[in-house]
Amino acid sequence: MQRFISVRLFCSVLLFVGGRLPADPVADYLQAQMAEHRIPGLALTVLRHGERIRTLTYGWADVEQQVPVRPETVFEIGSLTKQFTAAGILLLVQDHQLSVDDRINLYLPDPPPSWSAITIRHLLTHGSGIRSYTGLTGFELTRHLTQTQFIAALRDLPLDFVPGTAYAYCNSGYSLLGYIIENVSGTNYWSFMRTRIFQPLEMHATTDRLPRTIIPHRAHGYEQTNRVWINRDYDLTDIFAAGAIVSTLGDLARWSVALDGEQLLSATSKTAMWTAGANTKARATQYGFGWSLDRVAGHRVIGHGGSTSGFSASHQRFPDDDLVVIVLTNTDEQIATTLARKVATFYFQE
Repeated sequence: MQRFISVRLFCSVLLFVGGRLPADPVADYLQAQMAEHRIPGLALTVLRHGERIRTLTYGWADVEQQVPVRPETVFEIGSLTKQFTAAGILLLVQDHQLSVDDRINLYLPDPPPSWSAITIRHLLTHGSGIRSYTGLTGFELTRHLTQTQFIAALRDLPLDFVPGTAYAYCNSGYSLLGYIIENVSGTNYWSFMRTRIFQPLEMHATTDRLPRTIIPHRAHGYEQTNRVWINRDYDLTDIFAAGAIVSTLGDLARWSVALDGEQLLSATSKTAMWTAGANTKARATQYGFGWSLDRVAGHRVIGHGGSTSGFSASHQRFPDDDLVVIVLTNTDEQIATTLARKVATFYFQE
């Protein structure tokens, strides 16, 4: 049964450490946003030149038990998962096991004929035309669809457009990329991620969000109804390689630092990952492989937001400023990218 949270308890979120938040522009901004948007808990880290120069944690990881957010708190990161899935594909490219321009029917069991022209690149850049399972029934986590069942659930849906001619954000495509990683590597997606990315980068808290798994320091997710907090809806969509990772500030900082060098991905792979795709109508998508490409106050940004039921996260990289801002929250409002990009502006002049 869902339990409702009082306004009095919300007020305590911003004061739980026994005093007001630090009087500085970043903290003042975050305090105001937490109050205005009723964010239960928030964790932020800022990196400059690969070093963490600021880490702030506010509010509750668990409102009912009044457990505060700490740097080691584990949050769902939603579509930030796509960065890792894209990296997994590029690792297989580096291993000479596939090409991003290969057609996906080479690597998937019994794909429908309508998918015959779709390439891995189309999946990476949301140009496949495959219908996203977001909002569709039959993809709940409790169903535990196999790869074959997942493809069967999509096969009779018509494509939204001819592959490569348009852009439409598609979680289905990234789940299919997860299956391609499994089929090419011969191992489970999560085992591949642990072996090739998480363990080498010492991302020890980063894993699958499965509700049945005991994950130390896991934050609870919250939604709002009439500005009252409620426990999030646990009738979850199985988002797999499109959004099922949980992580921490520290682990995501290690991931970001690794992207500054070639410990994991080569310069060629990163160039491909951070280059905007284009469709056959010559329209740039402003989306690479698992990353959005944009500008904030005239500054180039490579980033992505992520949201799941009760969580909002963001990882924003400003390459010309050698600046990274990561924000993790346990609110259902998709606000983390707004917060991260605004925080970045406080560091642009330094």
